[in-house]
Amino acid sequence: MLTLEDILDLRAYERVREEFRRRVIAKKRLRRIALGPIMTVVFECEDTVKFQVQEMARVEKIISDEGIQEELDVYNCLLPRGMELSATLFIELTNESDLRHWLPRLTGIESALSIALGGADGASQVRSFPEAGHARALTRDTTTPAVHYLRFKFEDDQVRELAERPAALVVDHPSYQARSELSDATRSELVGDLAS
Repeated sequence: MLTLEDILDLRAYERVREEFRRRVIAKKRLRRIALGPIMTVVFECEDTVKFQVQEMARVEKIISDEGIQEELDVYNCLLPRGMELSATLFIELTNESDLRHWLPRLTGIESALSIALGGADGASQVRSFPEAGHARALTRDTTTPAVHYLRFKFEDDQVRELAERPAALVVDHPSYQARSELSDATRSELVGDLAS
């Protein structure tokens, strides 16, 4: 959990911003997984969330402890906890026509992702579920938002399997299916999250 002490004031952040930004972008490259033509998943960690808070404070010129704490309260829910991975799902649509076509068809997408463990057969799967704090706001019968906050809960044997064998991120929704194999470097990042 990030606290006020973890967030730099605006002047101090400006001094380190470029280096921190480069580091987070490199980390996100390993954590960003494309799922077909319109979806991307970013697995969150302390650095990605801290970057979000620092950038929000910078853009909105938030200087009070109360203002920073409000941002922390919003973004801390994106941090992985215990034996869970935390991810942000982006449905990347750029025009009104695509939004009207896809968002009504993708209701329930927040529960349609999984991490398939054990190679091509994917015998073991870790299913997604919506972040509790956002579940009520995101779950609708008629349309879905373009951003979802997800969690994946692991058991000990599934963590070992993720560490030792190939894995893939899969979306299996009646209106959209895609699969992306996870690189060894990405699996290592995610295992690190589960171990901490």
